[in-house]
Amino acid sequence: MIGEARIVKLDNLTLLVIMVGTILAMSIFLPERFLTVTNFQSMSSQFPEYGLFAMAIMLTMITGGIDLSVVSVANLSGVAGALVLASHVKAQAMGISPGTIIFLAILAALVVSLICGWFNGLLITAVGVPAIIATLGTNGLFMGIAIILTEGHGIRGFPEEFLFIGSGTILGIPMPLIIFIGVALLVSLMLKKSAQGFKMYMLGSSPLVTRFSGISNNRVIVKTYLMSGLLAGIAAIIIISRVNSMRPGYGYAYLLLAVLLAILGGTNPEGGRGGVLGLCMAIVILQVLQSGLNILSFSPFLKKFIWGLILILFMVVNYYQTNGWPMRNLVRGGVKTGAS
Repeated sequence: MIGEARIVKLDNLTLLVIMVGTILAMSIFLPERFLTVTNFQSMSSQFPEYGLFAMAIMLTMITGGIDLSVVSVANLSGVAGALVLASHVKAQAMGISPGTIIFLAILAALVVSLICGWFNGLLITAVGVPAIIATLGTNGLFMGIAIILTEGHGIRGFPEEFLFIGSGTILGIPMPLIIFIGVALLVSLMLKKSAQGFKMYMLGSSPLVTRFSGISNNRVIVKTYLMSGLLAGIAAIIIISRVNSMRPGYGYAYLLLAVLLAILGGTNPEGGRGGVLGLCMAIVILQVLQSGLNILSFSPFLKKFIWGLILILFMVVNYYQTNGWPMRNLVRGGVKTGAS
């Protein structure tokens, strides 16, 4: 059997080849519209949102679970932050600075996202609901709360300074990309260097062995879903800053993309394998493909079909990579039968 470390290296090498090939193909066939500074800035400002969702799902998949509520968590935490931001006119009349309002709004969004993540973890550990069912249920619950709070209406009127988070640039680099890179580096360090990261991989590989090693499986799961919620909260801040408004339902189409990216990036849906490097290469591949499809004026429905098809293909490949390919098993079975 191929070791996990070797599988990860092979996955990353394959992704690197696909990424380079995709970029070259787009550069050759669509040079005038793809190879432009404007297009690259547009791509780098778009993917951090669903990239953070994909990173959240990747973390939960490493432990053998999944978080299908990340977009709803982002919507609810975005509403919490937007409600604070929308009061900035009254707050400034009371002598509160815009910087303080922005800080309180970001804090409110992140606190709500952590509460949502904690609730997911509690459902899975204390109540014993399977992760896919628990987060599917909270997906509707959190979205419903967001709609109740807003009564289905949009929230607008944010301070100008807040819009820099989603639309500003530093040395020509979009601010959302800078935030994504910073978060990706922290998550990568956590997975590779911290005890929590080691426990997450161990839990995903074998919950029974982890338990007998003296590790609290429930504590690891709750911490993982707290991080997943926090990443969704950061994505919410970028989204509402970029569009300068908040309405429940933003980013709804990102869930399929996020799951696709996590699996395309080498994360094993059964747990125990996954990493930030593979995820980032998968994001580049998908964003380049999406940019090419937009240039070629593909319809959104056709793009959804393509993403779903790619997801199914990679799920099939992942299954046979883990359990053995049919022809290989057939040959082995034939050899054993002949030898006996």
